[in-house]
Amino acid sequence: MQVNPYLFFDGQCEEAFKFYHQTLGGQLEAMMPHKGSPMENEVPPEWVDKIMHAYLTLGDWGLMGSDCPPGTYEVPKGFSVSLQVSNSSEAERIFKALAAGGTIQMPLEETFWAKRFGMAIDQYGTPWMISCD
Repeated sequence: MQVNPYLFFDGQCEEAFKFYHQTLGGQLEAMMPHKGSPMENEVPPEWVDKIMHAYLTLGDWGLMGSDCPPGTYEVPKGFSVSLQVSNSSEAERIFKALAAGGTIQMPLEETFWAKRFGMAIDQYGTPWMISCD
């Protein structure tokens, strides 16, 4: 079994996934707009270029997402995407990028359980936890 986060956006999925790809690396496997799909006629004309499915693979797990239908987006709450990073400098680089334009909930710092741990909500509203053991 594999568990992969699926993120919803209010029209910024393409921008967010390009940012995540740039920040986290991995392989951007899919960026499928409604346009040209069987769903094209199910969304308003101004929404056809919005993303109905995006997929970024990172090692043996993936991050997926899409734009919500117009008027249905809700701010994410009650979870965080947790990243386990192998070294402190990489943890700091990723945290700084994800926190830029967002909100730091807990600064990235040494804790009794990790060399570095921090929490932030990025500019797209996605909550993240970065940990380096």
